[in-house]
Amino acid sequence: MAKLKSSYFCQHCGAQSLKWVGKCPSCGEWNTFVEEVIQTEEKEDWKSKEAKPNRASKPQLISAIVLSDEHRIPVPDKELQRVLGGGIVPGSLVLIGGEPGIGKSTLMLQIALSMKNLKVLYVSGEESEQQIRMRAERIAAGAFECYVLTETSMQYIFKQIEELEPNLVIIDSIQTLYTAKVESSPGSVSQIRECAAELLRFAKETSTPVFLIGHITKDGMIAGPKVLEHMVDTVLQFEGDRHHIYRILRSMKNRFGSTSEIGIYEMQGGGLREVTNPSEILISQREEALSGITIAATIEGGRPLLIETQALVSSAVYGTPQRSATGFDLRRLSMLLAVLEKRCGFLLGAKDVFLNIAGGIRVEDPAIDLAVVCAILSSNEDVAIASKTCFAAEVGLSGEIRPVNRIDQRVSEAEKLGFESIYISKYNTKGLDKKRYPNIQILEVNKIEQVFGLLF
Repeated sequence: MAKLKSSYFCQHCGAQSLKWVGKCPSCGEWNTFVEEVIQTEEKEDWKSKEAKPNRASKPQLISAIVLSDEHRIPVPDKELQRVLGGGIVPGSLVLIGGEPGIGKSTLMLQIALSMKNLKVLYVSGEESEQQIRMRAERIAAGAFECYVLTETSMQYIFKQIEELEPNLVIIDSIQTLYTAKVESSPGSVSQIRECAAELLRFAKETSTPVFLIGHITKDGMIAGPKVLEHMVDTVLQFEGDRHHIYRILRSMKNRFGSTSEIGIYEMQGGGLREVTNPSEILISQREEALSGITIAATIEGGRPLLIETQALVSSAVYGTPQRSATGFDLRRLSMLLAVLEKRCGFLLGAKDVFLNIAGGIRVEDPAIDLAVVCAILSSNEDVAIASKTCFAAEVGLSGEIRPVNRIDQRVSEAEKLGFESIYISKYNTKGLDKKRYPNIQILEVNKIEQVFGLLF
């Protein structure tokens, strides 16, 4: 019988200690150490004791390493394919995190059912076969080319993988799995770390891609040790507000592609639908001109988006004026209000200001500064801005209009959606060929006062 002993693990970063300590010496968090029982027996490989690694055990010159002709596995879901960097890399380990009920399992089951030419194994530790079949009926309507296994033991899962030999493995979720090598309960730091390490060895030695679904904590971080995110090749965050129908798949880490790409989905009764042109959805349709509404040309990842910015300026009822922002950085809003007050002479210090980015998305691109400022001025003056006008510029602390990157993509997207004019910085025209955009008027400005004079 194996000798048992206990150790203490930090639930935040995974640091190990022989005794309990109040403050973690690794990450500095308080009261995060929990006692777990561990074994001292020799660890087995994911396959068997006699299994040997397939890779060379001697160091090689990097020039002597032979590149294989393995190509990425194409995904029918174009949004996921873009976020992954052009498809699934064989042998990669991908971690997908998100809030409960946001649609992680639905997305992965859709992917599993859509891979027609691959043998896909969907391992669920949270649902029964009947529950998965009910969801498959709802989102796929009879196209069931996927194997389902409801199991949480890593030893039994690898036994079934040996017999089936799938081309793609999906684990839902990593926090429900456990291995007999560690005596702690499923979901603990040591169990998550050991299960992920076994799956990583399996993926690299067999060139089988593995998708892991991960829970998140109340702070929005993926549950388990931070080393889990270091072990995997790609970390995807599935975001969204359950009160809105839009979901955003964002790449937080990607060893095989860009980390600035996003995929946008629409949650429907029949599952998640890809949104190929999000600009038309993020801009609300209205019949009459309303004050306080402007359109900003922003870029998320590699795709340009046109989003609607809504502002409301009213007299402060209470002594202290309120500042509220939804989908926008509140500190940046305060900075822009200070610029309007100090540099441009608009008396907004005694008024309530509310800002909202329509569609439930969050934007961090500074190129929407000018749209935010114009929406605030429009609401303050109660004068509507033409609906076919959009903005793409950053506002500096002295009230100057600063240039932004990739202005040609922003102008092209605005022209494609039928906008008649776009306000940009006069310093942004270098390399911009206006003749390429005959259907949109490009207005160059350098001060907020100049924008105010042209609009109002």
